[in-house]
Amino acid sequence: MIQSNSERKQIKNMKNMQILIAPDSYKGSLSSTQVANAMEKGLVRVFEGASIHKIPIADGGEGTVEAMVCATGGRVFQSWVRGPDGAAVQSVWGVLGDGQTAVIEMAAASGLSLVLETKRNPRVTSSFGVGQLIRVAMDRGYMKIILGLGGSATNDGGAGMAEALGFRFMNKAGESLPPGGAALKNLHRIDLSQVDPRLKMTQITVACDVDNPLYGPNGASVIYGPQKGATPEMISELDSALMNFAKIAFATTGRDVANIPGAGAAGGMGAGLLFFTDAVLKPGVQIVLEATGMENLVREADLIVTGEGRTDSQTSFGKAPSGVGELAKKYDKVAICLSGSLGEGAENILRNGIHAIASIAPGPISLEDCLFQAEKLIEKAAFRSGLMLRAGMTLSIGANKQQIR
Repeated sequence: MIQSNSERKQIKNMKNMQILIAPDSYKGSLSSTQVANAMEKGLVRVFEGASIHKIPIADGGEGTVEAMVCATGGRVFQSWVRGPDGAAVQSVWGVLGDGQTAVIEMAAASGLSLVLETKRNPRVTSSFGVGQLIRVAMDRGYMKIILGLGGSATNDGGAGMAEALGFRFMNKAGESLPPGGAALKNLHRIDLSQVDPRLKMTQITVACDVDNPLYGPNGASVIYGPQKGATPEMISELDSALMNFAKIAFATTGRDVANIPGAGAAGGMGAGLLFFTDAVLKPGVQIVLEATGMENLVREADLIVTGEGRTDSQTSFGKAPSGVGELAKKYDKVAICLSGSLGEGAENILRNGIHAIASIAPGPISLEDCLFQAEKLIEKAAFRSGLMLRAGMTLSIGANKQQIR
């Protein structure tokens, strides 16, 4: 039987597909690079002749440096900074493949994972290390910085970050405040005389995926304080302290930013950057996708595979798979999402251009086993998904044959 042009094209596509693998990390288990590698192993067992392009991605939180550096062919550096509890930590940061843009994660310098759970106290933790990383980047000549917010241990409004860059936060007696969010209740004046002048020449783009204000019922302290170790009494104290901080910072800079969406991100770091630098806040996934050239890659792909540790109702609100899905929808491409687990509302992501979702869990399995076996489970899930996709493509070819008859 003579094959139609459409049929020949479909058979060719099955033998030589262009597959784009673009997952986020499975937090607490695998990096985005490890996830992408495992997905590839499963898919090549089904599509042996496929051309596979792997682009690990992130949404501005943990894993952003690795994902962006890897995707752009950049470089990774390590620098010692002051951690959230005052102890020295070795922080990873990077430079993108353009050789001009530094990328920093707040989590690497002031992250929750850097403080033992039993010692977490947002009254005293500081974002000073983030400011040190910004200064290191400027020292090395990088005047473009991407800063990912997420996973922070702090609630100091970014005051620690600003202090590392030359701002001085003082009480009524003219004494410098101790580190931490609680001390901001005694803030009386901010001295700008020693601010690093390079800040005015530095373009800072902030990856932020929340829209909370600085203080109030939906502010940094109330919404995110508990996960950082704040008790109800601490939350009230910290919220009042941030309110005072906003009043003094507004009087000093003339910038009224406390209610801008994202001001409350990362314990108020969003507000601190808006008060003390010329930073611009953008959705984290948008920044990552732009920097990695994801749109062009999606345009050329036949199939896109993404994923994350847990897909639920929050995924469709700016998480990495939803950003990939939106691009797939724009170019009418097939996109699937393979995640560590599926929670309530996971199906909402289908509105964002994702055609199918699946968990890597093959059946009842403990969280501990799932984390331990994650790479193998991802590979097997990718293999099963590939078989289903191939079956669908074969069915499509069969339907074309019936039409020709």
